[in-house]
Amino acid sequence: MGQTIQFTRNYSDLSTNQGFQFEFHCDRCGTGYRTKFQSNVLGVASSAMDTASSLFGGIFGQAANLAEKARSAAWEKAHDAAFEAAMEELRPDFIQCPRCSSWVCRKSCWNVVKGLCKNCAPDLAVEMAAAQASKTTEKIWSSAEVSDTDEQQISDKQTWKAGVKAGCPNCGAALATNAKFCPECGTKIVQKTFCAECGAELKAGAKFCGECGTKV
Repeated sequence: MGQTIQFTRNYSDLSTNQGFQFEFHCDRCGTGYRTKFQSNVLGVASSAMDTASSLFGGIFGQAANLAEKARSAAWEKAHDAAFEAAMEELRPDFIQCPRCSSWVCRKSCWNVVKGLCKNCAPDLAVEMAAAQASKTTEKIWSSAEVSDTDEQQISDKQTWKAGVKAGCPNCGAALATNAKFCPECGTKIVQKTFCAECGAELKAGAKFCGECGTKV
């Protein structure tokens, strides 16, 4: 039985007939490391043979077929060697967590003190800072009060009954509170008005409510 090759799941094979290259990435943050491209002499020679075969055929075509068979075995062997070399080259940058088995980068995702990845053993200082920031945000929201302008608009019953439009029905431009005309296209904004006393709809220009007689 031939020698086995240890491999990890956190890599991408970018190799071609012309050479070998691999990318390894962190399972936690996605940070990636790419090995330098290693040219494959056999692949370059085979490409030249393929070109000759397409141009001349015949004996060149037979030679290309033989070269293809030889290349398959030789390429696989060279590929395995390149893969092993790539893993050895980048091994110092990654480590496998003994708890969750994830492969993470030592630079950002490894808790040296705990001997675990930061998913399993988060950095306490970072977590404390994040928790404090979250609490501060919650405090701001809970302490916020409605501005005087908004409070006046909310308490205005007639404004609610009028059905305020947020955008112009013609061009879609944003409208200010109770706008009568669109600031972009000049379209008249038709809004219904209602009696503050009985809630009846008022006719345009009415000075008194037609239902209860309340002055508008």
